[in-house]
Amino acid sequence: MTKDPEKRGAHEDAREGVTVGGGVGGGGGVPDEALTLRERKKRETRQRISDEATMLFVARGFDEVTVAEIAKAAHVSAMTVFNHFPRKEDLFLDRIPEAVELFTAAVRNRPAGEPPVAALRGLLLHLLDQRHPLAAVSDDFPHFWRIVLDSPALRARAREGVEEVETALGDAMAETAPGGDGPDPRLAAALTVAAYRSVYVTTAQQLLAGERAADVADDHRSRVHGAFDALERALLTAR
Repeated sequence: MTKDPEKRGAHEDAREGVTVGGGVGGGGGVPDEALTLRERKKRETRQRISDEATMLFVARGFDEVTVAEIAKAAHVSAMTVFNHFPRKEDLFLDRIPEAVELFTAAVRNRPAGEPPVAALRGLLLHLLDQRHPLAAVSDDFPHFWRIVLDSPALRARAREGVEEVETALGDAMAETAPGGDGPDPRLAAALTVAAYRSVYVTTAQQLLAGERAADVADDHRSRVHGAFDALERALLTAR
């Protein structure tokens, strides 16, 4: 990877767009001050690898970049890259674990008596208000999905990620169901993920078509409510 300042600056601008758009840069949760020095250094190394990988992917395309090149750019070994990211695809789609954590935490930590679907609706509206990458509402979002759409490997990993969220959500729903009451948790999880996927994909398509985030945000909110209203009605009949 070039270290030329002007070229690096152009790549950095593109990388920022991809990060906002929902690709790398994820992982959040624990603030730095709550980590040990060793943990902070691991987080910094992970972020450096992720940043360098993204700049390379933006410049040349995901499938054209090797892990060895990423390791060299980040000044680490290939083994270190794989210690942080088990697969090359996880370098770009590294918000999958964050999505699993957020969805399952919303179900496990919801107030007593609140249905899981209500807690998840609240989470998704909160992510929208934050303009979190998992809400997909950002003017920089198309940078991210164009790279995904250009790579069969990334598209396949994205589908796997959706399945991972669904499986983990089903586990959380099963664990927190009071006495087995309510609809089948696996069915509820599958329908919930499908409902949000429909909202997410529609927003992505609008942004890829050139619409502005400010113009689609209200539509996105309305679709979340519409999808979850329909979901709640469907789950009532599935009891």
